[in-house]
Amino acid sequence: MSLTGTPFLYTTIVLSVVALILPLVLWSRMRGPKAFRAAARVLMLLFAQATAVTLIFVLVNNENNLYDNWADLLGTGNHVQQAANLGQDGTGGIALKTLPKVRQSFAAASGPGMRGVRVTQLKGRISGVNAEVYVWLPPQYDEPKYRNHKFPVVELLPGYPGSAKAWFGSMKVTAQLEPLMRSGRVAPFILVAPRTNLLAGVDTGCANIPGTVNADSWLSIDVPKMVTDNFRAAPAPADWATAGYSAGAHCAVKLAVAHPDRYRAAVSLSGYNDPIGERNSLAAQSVPLREQNNPYLLLRKAATPPRIALYLSGESGDGYQAGVALEQIAKAPTTVHVVYLPRSDGGHNMALWRPQVTTVFEWLTLNMGQSHAGAGTTPPEPSNAGSTHAALASGTASRAGAVRKR
Repeated sequence: MSLTGTPFLYTTIVLSVVALILPLVLWSRMRGPKAFRAAARVLMLLFAQATAVTLIFVLVNNENNLYDNWADLLGTGNHVQQAANLGQDGTGGIALKTLPKVRQSFAAASGPGMRGVRVTQLKGRISGVNAEVYVWLPPQYDEPKYRNHKFPVVELLPGYPGSAKAWFGSMKVTAQLEPLMRSGRVAPFILVAPRTNLLAGVDTGCANIPGTVNADSWLSIDVPKMVTDNFRAAPAPADWATAGYSAGAHCAVKLAVAHPDRYRAAVSLSGYNDPIGERNSLAAQSVPLREQNNPYLLLRKAATPPRIALYLSGESGDGYQAGVALEQIAKAPTTVHVVYLPRSDGGHNMALWRPQVTTVFEWLTLNMGQSHAGAGTTPPEPSNAGSTHAALASGTASRAGAVRKR
C-alpha cells in the first residue's frame, strides 16, 4: 500500500475511528482477572494513540510532500549506482556534446496537484544516479504557432526531507502559474522537478562527493541533458534557472553560482549559504566540503563575477541574512535581489513559501522571459506583455527600495 495513496489514508482514518470506539464500547465490559483487564485497557489506549499519531503524520506528509514512499520514510532507499570522481567541473572529463541523445519514456504522474505532470526514471550517465524526474509543459507547448519554439526551463528543488512532487502538490506551482502563462503575465517555462533525496537518511547538499554521491552532476548535467533531448527546451544557460525552498534554496543558489555556464538565475526561499544550515547535509561533514559548496564563498572567490541573477527571500534569521551577505559581495554582472519577509506565525513551511510562487516567477520572467522576444522562432508576446513587464519592473524596484530601508 502506497505511503501517499488514498487507500492508506482511508485505512488510517478507519483505524483511528475504531481505536476511539473500542474503549467506549469495551472499557466497562471487560471480563477476566484484574491484570488481564488492565492490560487490555492499556493496549486499547496505546492503539488509540498509535493510530492518532499515524493519521496526523499521514496528513502532514500528504500536505507537505516530505516522503514519497516507504523506502524514503524508513531510510532504505538508495538511488546512487556509482559515484566516480568527476573532477571540478563534474563532467569526469567527458565531452558532453559527444554523448548520444537520451531517449526517455514518460508516464502520467499521480497524486495531488500532478495534473498534466509526466514522470520518467532516469539513469544518469555522468552522475551514476538512478531516480525519477517530473516534467510539466506550459500551455503554449502544444499550440501550432509555438511548434518551432524552444522554451526556458526552471528546475524545482524541494527541501529536506522532501519529495520531488512537492512543488506541484504542496506548492501548487502549476495551478498558480498556468493561468498567468496563458495571459502572458509569466513566461511559458518548462518546469522540471528531479529527485534530490538520493541517499537514505541524509541530505546530499547537491554536492559531488567521490565515492558517495554526485548530486551536483545529476542536477546540473544529467537532468538538463535529458530535458533538452526529449523536449523543445532551450539549451543555452540564459534559458535555465533553479528555484528551491529551505535546503532546496541552498542548492538552487549554489548550482547557479557554481555553474554560470549552465544557469542564468536562481530563486531561494528561506535558504542558507553554509551547508551546515542543514545538520544532515553531507556537504556539512567537513570544512573543505562546506567551503566547496558555500555559494557565498564561491561568489566571493570567483575570478570573474558570474552573469547570474539571484532572488532571495526570507525572515530574519531564516534566509534574509544569507541573501544580504550575497548582495554585499556581488559585483556586476551578478545581480542580487533580496526580499525581507516579516516574521510570521507559520514560520519555515509551505504557508510561507506557497504565496511567493507568483512573485518569483514574475521575477524570472523579467530576468529570462524577455530574452526570447524577437527571436526568429518565437511568437510575438501578447499585447499586454509590454505593460505587464513594465509594471513588474516598477514593482520590483519599489520592493527593492523597501528592502534597503529595513
